[in-house]
Amino acid sequence: MFTHRFRQLAPYVPGEQPGDRQYLKLNTNECPYPPAPSIAALLHRFDPSRLRLYPDPTMERLREAIANRHGLRLEQIFTGNGSDEVLSFCFYAFFGADLGTLRFPAFTYSFYPVYCDFYEIPYEKVPLTEAFEVDLDALRGPGPAASGIIFANPNAPTGHFWPPERIAEMLKRFRSDRVVVVDEAYVDFGGESVLPLLDAHPNLLIVRTMSKSLALAGLRIGYALGNPDLIKALFAVKDGFNSYPLDTLAQEIGTLAVAEEAYYRDIADRIAATRTRFAASLAERGWQVLPSRANFVFARRPGVDGQAVYRTLKAEGILVRHFNPPEIADFVRITIGTDPQMDRLLDTVSRLWP
Repeated sequence: MFTHRFRQLAPYVPGEQPGDRQYLKLNTNECPYPPAPSIAALLHRFDPSRLRLYPDPTMERLREAIANRHGLRLEQIFTGNGSDEVLSFCFYAFFGADLGTLRFPAFTYSFYPVYCDFYEIPYEKVPLTEAFEVDLDALRGPGPAASGIIFANPNAPTGHFWPPERIAEMLKRFRSDRVVVVDEAYVDFGGESVLPLLDAHPNLLIVRTMSKSLALAGLRIGYALGNPDLIKALFAVKDGFNSYPLDTLAQEIGTLAVAEEAYYRDIADRIAATRTRFAASLAERGWQVLPSRANFVFARRPGVDGQAVYRTLKAEGILVRHFNPPEIADFVRITIGTDPQMDRLLDTVSRLWP
């Protein structure tokens, strides 16, 4: 009854959303602050009769707003139903067995191998360095076999970040007829975009999301920035799968959100400041905290199993994220919330592991 590829599928497991009690949710990298006030005003004045009509399949107003925000042209912008859908289309369009083996870090966004299995793409997980950094030289590889490269920068779940000039070095030494996708879901929290590299590298594609720094995780808007030929390919995949991926309301809110640059810059700066303070405070309590440029930290308490940390904190009403691979099993990923939320976690940690 079921295909071989379905029987081999290992679905992505998102951060849990339990409903048995009220939790402090620091497990899914959601923004702790609300969207811009102008979005609430838009919702109040939105005419629901518009919902009887199909949305714009080209998402032109939203794409124009994104293009203006990043100093690009309309034909360099693709938008989709969350960055997950955008990434899925990238895997379908640019990576495959006929082009070689896709390379990505061994520990990064865990949807990447799921997409590879879904589209039957051979892949290689490249180990991180001893400092838990993405190994760009190893990703590039010694030979021409790679069908492409994808990695998150800042990386998830480690939070490590490479500056654009370091990525430029890799791109110069990688074959130009294979696509390199840089997933910048967390770049607004202290990273620096590779956007200035687009003109020199037509094979570079940037994927972004409005779920993190723009506080719109419940709306599902993602987008890609790149060479028009790559964007055309993504639209071809979209129209072969779902010609209406973003609904009318999402397009309206997304268009407004990208124009609220000052509001969201303030939010990202506040989260980054809280992250710096929290990481230092956690380290003072005997934890190892990896350097992070994202809206989370990756940390471990020496001598305490990461699964035990996760379970103990959950019993206290605090959710963090734990990953099972043995190389990182001692760590937990902690989303940065508001200052009072992080103080609650610090107080709990001090009591549980003095």
